[in-house]
Amino acid sequence: MSTRTYAGIPAAYSSLDTSKIVLIPVPYDGTSTWQKGADKGPEAFLKASENMELYDIETGSEVYKQGVYLAEAIEEKSSPEAVVAKVHKTVKEYILRNKFVTIFGGEHSISIGTIRAFNECFDDLTVLHIDAHADLRASYEGSKCNHACAVYEASQTTNLIQLGIRSMDVTETTVMDQEKTWFAHDMVSEEYWMDSVIEALGENVFITFDLDAFDPSIMPSTGTPEPGGLLWYETLDFLRRVFEQRNVVGFDIVELCPREEEKSSDFLAAKLYYKMLSYKFDGIDSEDSFESNFSESTKKSLPKFNNDIDE
Repeated sequence: MSTRTYAGIPAAYSSLDTSKIVLIPVPYDGTSTWQKGADKGPEAFLKASENMELYDIETGSEVYKQGVYLAEAIEEKSSPEAVVAKVHKTVKEYILRNKFVTIFGGEHSISIGTIRAFNECFDDLTVLHIDAHADLRASYEGSKCNHACAVYEASQTTNLIQLGIRSMDVTETTVMDQEKTWFAHDMVSEEYWMDSVIEALGENVFITFDLDAFDPSIMPSTGTPEPGGLLWYETLDFLRRVFEQRNVVGFDIVELCPREEEKSSDFLAAKLYYKMLSYKFDGIDSEDSFESNFSESTKKSLPKFNNDIDE
């Protein structure tokens, strides 16, 4: 049995029974269409996390003391549909165990299963999609579970808010709700874009964060880097406000495509994950109980939509 823990934290803070947080690695890169390597992202993220100091200066906290359980990685790779099904099943099981569930990919297609699970467990879910790309194609290269389709289902079944978009196909304009989309080129000149985005969010928010949302000057190691992205402190400012003003029910981080000669991206991903946890649990004592507030009816009710790929 592996004794590895998230960020090398003591075993006392890493057991499933006592941890408030679950981290699920998904090393999958089956549908990416340019630079491969996102399947190596979770391991690079975990190694960087092991070399990260665990006191967060901004919040004055050590969030790992809330307990972080490092789940077994999801190794399913037989087909995009099978990956989505396995992610959906695994994520939902941990949500129903009253955990704050987080996922680290892997390519963005894994978010289809993740969002599906959260949507089945939380009422009136908002999906906050932070990304360079729209990812709104109904299908791509013969699959509805392609990375280019990462939030299409969410656009049909949740309150989807898109942020930082600066690359898309013309066909996606027929799906995108532009009143709920903040394009990168507009954000540069819109002084109060953070307030506007938060106003559009519902109470329960799931964040899916594609690392190519960042400008490649600070995050070069992604599969599809796009110029003109977010910078570090503006991103943290925005995320802190979201966590303060809404009930963030979980998040995933995807599309780290590590390179041997460039480790700063791995470390940025590690810090981003830890900062998001620090914001979620800011002001909460490690001895306090945690309630994820998932809908009790999910144990009995049918999914909100037909799931034709899960068994």
